[in-house]
Amino acid sequence: MKLHSLKATAGSRQENFRKGRGIGSGNGKTAGKGHKGQGARSGGGVALGFEGGQLPLFRRLPKRGFKNVNHVNYATIGIAVLDKYFDNGAVVTPALLKEKGLLKKEYNGLKVLGGGKLTKSLTVQAKAFSKSAEEAIVKAGGKIEVI
Repeated sequence: MKLHSLKATAGSRQENFRKGRGIGSGNGKTAGKGHKGQGARSGGGVALGFEGGQLPLFRRLPKRGFKNVNHVNYATIGIAVLDKYFDNGAVVTPALLKEKGLLKKEYNGLKVLGGGKLTKSLTVQAKAFSKSAEEAIVKAGGKIEVI
């Protein structure tokens, strides 16, 4: 097979209608625009969402909530999970957590939460820590590193 021998599959390509080119073309005279009215005129047509003067759907529905542009979506993990899966003196990074399958997505960084007890001294690297997690890690003899 060579490039010059390639052909389109039968029926996959259609020729464009040449509108307004006589009655025999099947799309002559009014060129598919019907007779008179706004849609037949040059530059005519209604605005997007226009419902013939009826109150449009986007105005009938209530406005709800807002999107906070400053919101940061963190992937979270509790200190109890860290205690279960890591040995004493380990350095815990988001990449290592993802590798072990403890994090599905990283979102905009990792936040360590203080759910449960921590008995091992770990060096934890994350973007954010809750106060209880921070206290528990330091109390267990570990270190916190904000990335």
